[in-house]
Parts: sequence; structure tokens; C-alpha cells
Amino acid sequence: MTQHAPITWIDGEPPAGLSGGTTWGMPFQRGTVPDAAALRVLDTTGGAIKAQTWPLATWPDGSLKWAGIALGATDQPAAAYSVARGAPEAHDGGPATVVEPSPEMTVTETAESVIVSTGVLEIVFRRSGEALFSELKRNGVLVAKDAQLVSLLQTELAEGAGSITREGFTGNVESVTVEQHGPVRAVVRVEGRHKSDTTSKEWLPFTVRFYLYAGARSVRMMHSFIWDGEAEQDFLAGLGVHFTVPLESRLHDRHVRIAGADGGFLAEGVRGLTGLRRDPGETVRRAQISGQPTPPLADWSPLVSERLHLIPAWNDYTLTQLSADGFELRKRTAPGHGWVGISGGTRSAGFCSLSDLRGGFGVGVRDFWQSHPGQLDIRGAATPEASVTAWLHSPEAQPMDLRFYHDGLGQDTFREQLEGLEITYEDYEPGFGNPRGIARTHELTLFAYDATPSTENLAIDANAASTPPLLQPSPEYLHAAGVFGDWAPVDRTTTARAALEDKLDFLFDFYRGQTEQRRWYGFWNYGDVMHTYDTDRHVWRYDVGGYAWDNSELSPDLWLWYMYLRSGRADVFRFAEAMTRHTGEVDVYHLGPWRGLGSRHNVQHWGCSAKQLRISTPAYRRFYYYLTADERTGDLLTELVDSDQNFLGLDPVRKVRPDADTYRPDRGALGVGLGTDWGSLAATWLTDWERTGNPRSRDRLLGTMADIGALKYGFLTGEALYDLDAGRFDAGREVISVSHLSAVFGLVEICSELINLVQDSAFEEAWLQYCRLFLASPSEQITEVGQPLAGIYLTQAHSRLSAYAAARLGSSSLAHRAWESFAEGGENLNHSEAFTLKKILPPYVLQPVDEAPTVSTNDTAQFGLAVIQNLALIGGELPPNGGPGVVSPVGSVGSVGS
Repeated sequence: MTQHAPITWIDGEPPAGLSGGTTWGMPFQRGTVPDAAALRVLDTTGGAIKAQTWPLATWPDGSLKWAGIALGATDQPAAAYSVARGAPEAHDGGPATVVEPSPEMTVTETAESVIVSTGVLEIVFRRSGEALFSELKRNGVLVAKDAQLVSLLQTELAEGAGSITREGFTGNVESVTVEQHGPVRAVVRVEGRHKSDTTSKEWLPFTVRFYLYAGARSVRMMHSFIWDGEAEQDFLAGLGVHFTVPLESRLHDRHVRIAGADGGFLAEGVRGLTGLRRDPGETVRRAQISGQPTPPLADWSPLVSERLHLIPAWNDYTLTQLSADGFELRKRTAPGHGWVGISGGTRSAGFCSLSDLRGGFGVGVRDFWQSHPGQLDIRGAATPEASVTAWLHSPEAQPMDLRFYHDGLGQDTFREQLEGLEITYEDYEPGFGNPRGIARTHELTLFAYDATPSTENLAIDANAASTPPLLQPSPEYLHAAGVFGDWAPVDRTTTARAALEDKLDFLFDFYRGQTEQRRWYGFWNYGDVMHTYDTDRHVWRYDVGGYAWDNSELSPDLWLWYMYLRSGRADVFRFAEAMTRHTGEVDVYHLGPWRGLGSRHNVQHWGCSAKQLRISTPAYRRFYYYLTADERTGDLLTELVDSDQNFLGLDPVRKVRPDADTYRPDRGALGVGLGTDWGSLAATWLTDWERTGNPRSRDRLLGTMADIGALKYGFLTGEALYDLDAGRFDAGREVISVSHLSAVFGLVEICSELINLVQDSAFEEAWLQYCRLFLASPSEQITEVGQPLAGIYLTQAHSRLSAYAAARLGSSSLAHRAWESFAEGGENLNHSEAFTLKKILPPYVLQPVDEAPTVSTNDTAQFGLAVIQNLALIGGELPPNGGPGVVSPVGSVGSVGS
């Protein structure tokens, strides 16, 4: 029997067109789908749509868990689709009844090149040289060529008088790989490094992916680079992508289009025919304004046609977006002549195009103003070979200065550094505030035109580049698939539930508003949020040590993704997406001695000396990977496969470790925490096992689970000796050591998934013991393990441990404890002012802002996760005044997370 799963556009309405195709990820219940080849995509009439499917993850029994699904380009996407599995029924469209046939994708590989055709576009990649691609054609007409990565380097900053020189670099291609080739979708990966135009210096390794779909007239381009310079002397002064655009038409039939704000465009000819003292004729003017071919010169007024050479041709155009609040546009006739200001505005869409009668080229940069400083250049528009450059970091902005922000303040020893931690919450250590190895990813869309498009169609393209269309399954379907542990779709059926949902919505809306009001934007910052608020200055503590950028502290990433899973809201998805892009790239090292580790919260994203797996954990990235099939996020997951090796070079608790015998890398015995450390490793191994079937990851995951179950005190042991070669723990340790941080970086969510995924009763009992005892009374703790547990904080966050045990054991008393602990433990978010905004006005702040003084990111993330998981596990109502509530456990040993 055929089963159908509905798929809808995340923004509600279908896009006006799908110029470049689309891809999404989708889960399936265990044991229901043998492989991705069994899947079909149908439109609303039941007709089959040509699609490409591939596995993203499998269940332990080998059945399909997650699939990537791609659809080709179309001018009229359906309002919704469905994914069918099982044999086609009589009313289903089968392979021979495709509703909208699309051209076949072809990929031709030779020793020198890779050529990909979408049936509309053809793009040529050379396996070496300076060009990312050498030719882009539409229907055989060359519209762009010699795409190059370009960068500028300064070795000093102009902090006084004196001239500054800049060294130019061009990306040098080292490899071209066809990662995927199917009937609908092809992915080509280009890798290399920037090479100096004048010296032998090379730096900034890059990976650029090109996504091409059947029938596409646009190409998605994903650019990632790693910053591998020396912060004290390497100042990146510009980073962009340069395209050569051939032009043949007369200057008045060449057209420049640059997107401004709110859907607006600059639209004009290279040689303008409007506003002149003499009129060429209404048909001539209308043709140029609309981008249509102008009539022959003989049909013009001779008062204009005979004086064309006296009308200036505008050769160069520039749009700069140096902040989130303003862009400027200017143009000039040629180098050596003055610039003429055009206009300005607030936030450009980051799109421009250059075209003539034979076709043209456009480029859109996603999150253009959010990731400022950006710039768009058109050069040589009056010549046979023009260029378009999309600057990801504007050369007109201040060069990147990634030096550490203070001189160390005399903190040369661990003792002094711990004292610093006590006052600014900053974990400083000389040499550790080093950005070498951090990364950044940008998404661009390249458009190939067969003529100058209407401004209305260009606005559609600009919107598609800034907000790519995305299909997604419903929250109900995702929940029924049994993925991502304990959560359930939004439920407002009772007053108490509705009140909790309102609080979740308030907190999300507050952070989204703070991002805008506090301008949490910029090249290295966009996607992150601040850690803690300063009620005296009415600002977030942007300049106070460990209270500034959050860097995933206490799992805001998880909170946002569970918010999305439950609601299906597009605004939540994109907020979570931006955070995932940021925290996975900027807050994590991708090369060097700390590769695979992330940096704790700090004034600078790389500033803290705590380089730890709890920041880089795949627990924060796997949502986005599985929901979108994004290859770049897949890279980040793959980087971490051997992250247990990091313990050889860096002890995460080196400054406070009381017993050096627990850390003996020379003898293969590494002290690994069973909370943040093992939770991160477990997420790494689970994700890799699901994605690749890697036996190393499987064995280390299952082996360490068995070892935790064999420990006398299980998770309460706190830390165990890890044999790196064998991938196993020494189960003989008999110590109790509990930390309030162990379970708030993804451990709760991963353990829930593992217990549902594999059978290990000892591991399950160890986790249930931890969940039962963490918030138990001291007498209960003494009765079971002989001593009370120390380090019990974050009571509200840990209420979900009691809820989990209540659901697994069917215990109403534990369910009561969960809600009581939730109500009693959230001191800040239970405050009467927590969910009330206060408007702060100048002169006390730079501009009007909203303030929720008791809200911090730590509290918000853990409040959100506790609400979401408690409701899913035990249901019931929050006690209104901290006393016992009416609680009805809805989980059982066999149903948690289902």
C-alpha cells in the first residue's frame, strides 16, 4: 500500500518560480523504507514529479532514516507536494507519467575539465588554474566566464599617518570533484587556496560548491573559507568573487540593475536615453527603461541619434553596504574620473545584474546586509568584457583586525587566570585567543539570462537569492517519524499549555527583536546572540569577558531547533539556520592543533582558552544537516569523526584538575567527562554511524555505552579513563562527581535517542539513575549511593531529567517533582518581570530598545528545552505557585520519544 507524506513550502505560499531547483531532507519511521530508491514525489493531483533521492542516514536495522530529496527547476512550482513510498497505485502518477518533464542533467568528466549541463545552462570547470569555472552559457550563449576568488591583504593598519599597501590574491584551484550526479541534481566541489599575485604567499583555503538542477537557469554557489593567517600581521582587506561578463550590444542596449531596499532597484542603461534635452522618441525611451531592444537608429529623432557620442556612458557602478543600516550607490564614466553619487538607503538585497540583447549575468548574496561589510561592483560596462564582483568583505571597509582584544592583564599562570575568571568570567590563557582555523560560509546565487529580464522578474530572483525556497514536512510528520528524541508539536489545548507556549513564543520574539535592536550583525557575528545582560548600562555585556557572545553556551541551538520542529515556523527555522551556520563555522576550529574544538563564550568568538567539544558538538548541527541535506554542514560533521584524538593535545580541565593521574596521554589513559565530553563524542559517533555506517564510530559508541553501564555509579561517576586506541572506558572507577553543566550541552537529548535506538539495559539504568537522583532529596541520594550529591544547580533545566525518569518508569511522584522543580528552579524566568518588555529610551541608550532585565541566554535555552521536553514526556499543568500541580504522565517505558 502506498503511503503519502505531505510536504509544503516553509513560507506558506509557493515561490513565484523555482529557477534553480530545491533540496530538502526527510525522515522515515524505522523499518518502513528499505532505501531511498523506494521514494517518489507527487504533486497535489497525484501526478509524479521527477525527483532525485539519496540516503542521509539509516536506522540500525539498515532501513532508511533520513533521505535527501531534490526537485528540478520549474516556472510553476506546486502549492504542495507529497512523498510516496511503496508501489504506485492506479491513481498515482508513475515513472512514465511525469507531470512536468524536465531536461536531463549531464555531467562530462575529462582529465582537464568537468562540464555540467542542466538542459538550459552549461558550466565548465577546469581542474586547475585560477578560475572556479571558465564558462557559463545559457542556451549556448556565453554569459559569464573566468569566475575567480579574489582577496586583499594588508600587513599593517593605518593607526597613524603613512601609506598602506595591499597585496592582491587570486584563488588557485587545486581540485574539482563531482560529489553528486543524478537525473535532477549535480554538485561540483572546487577546492584550493588564495595565491599572491606578486609573491609566493598562499593562504585562505577554500571550498566552493556549485549546485545545478535539471532545467535550471540559476546556480547555487556555496563558498567556505578558513582563516589561516597570523592575527598580528595579516589583515584581510577584501574578499570577493569576480566574474567576467562579455557584452556585444550597443551601449544604450546594455543594462545595469542593482537591488536596493524593500524590493527597489536601480534600473538604467549604460548610456542613458531618458532625461535628455532632446527626446529620442517615446518608443525608444520605453524600450530602454523596460530592458527591451531599442528601435533602429533610423527610427529615432536625429536630434539624438546624431549626438549619441556626446552622451556619457557609465562604465563603473558600486554599491557599498558597510553596516546593517545603510548602503550607498555611485557610478563613474571611467577610471581616472570622479564618482557621481546615485543614492543611498538602508538595507540592500545584495543583488545586481549586467545584461545586453544577447543575455546577461546576475548574482545575489544571501544575508548581504546582515553579514556586512559587503559590496557589489560592476566594472567595464562600456567595454566588450565587463566584470561583476560580489565582495563578501568590502575593500572599502576597515580591514579585518582579529588580534586579541587585551594584553593579558598579567594573567601568566593558571592561578591568575582563575582569578580573572572570578571577576570577568573570562577564561584567559596566553596564545589561546587565536582565530587561526576559524571559518565562514557564504551562499550566493548566480543567474544566467537570455535577455534583460523585467524588473519584476529580477525582484523575484533577488528574493529567491536572499530567501531560498524550501520544502519541509509538517511537525506532526516529523514527530511521528521518531527522530530527535523527546518533543511534540505545539499543543494549546489547555490554559496551562497555552501559557507555556506563549512564554516560548515571547522568548523567541525577544531574541529576534534583540538581534535587530542591538545590531547583532556582521561578518563574524551574524547568527550568534549575547550571553548576559547589564541592567545598569541597559546593554548586553558585549565587553565583559565570558558574558559577551554566547557561542552555544547551554544550548540555544537546541532550543531553537526544537522550537522549529514543534511549530514549523519559517522565522524560527531561519534564526536557527543562521545560528548553526555561525556556531559551526566561526566558533569552531577547522585546522591546526584545535581542529574539531570550539571556543567558550567570550568578547571575541575565538577568545576563550576553553577549547572544548561541547561547543563543536554535532548535537547542534545535525538538525540542519538532516532537514536540508546541506553538504557543507556534512563537512562539519565529518571533521569531528576523530575528535576523541583532541584529548591527546589539550586537557579541557587542565586548570582545575585535582588528580593528574586521571590524565595520562603518554599511557593512553585520558580523563574524559561523562557529561559534556562524552555527550559530544556520543553525538559525533551516532551521527557518523547513521550517515556512513562507520564501524569505528559504531563500536566506540556502543562500547562506551556499555562501559558507562558497567561503572558502579554510572553517570554519577562524572569522569572515566578513556583508552584512545581501544575506544573504551575503564569501568573500574568508583567515584561520585556531579556537575551542573554535564547535562545541558546535548547529553539529555542524545541519551534519549540512544536508549530508543539500541538495546542496552545497563546503560539505560545508569541514565535513569542519574535522572532520578539529580534532583532527589539528600536522604534519597544517601540511601542509594551513600552520599548526597554536590553541584546541584540549574534546577529548572534539570527538571526534564525527572520528567524523563517519570515517563520511563510511569512514576507520578517523579512527574510531580519535575514540574515542582521547574517552577521553583527558574529564579530569573519565574520573576514577575521576566515576560514583560520595558522600553528604554535615549539618552540612556543609543536608540530605543526593549529590555527584559531577567532574561539571559542560558536561562532562556534551558527554560525552553525544559518546557518542550516536560510537556512531551509527562504532560500536565505547571503548578501556578510552585506547589504540586495536576500532572498526568503520558509516557511509558515503551513510548518515550515516539
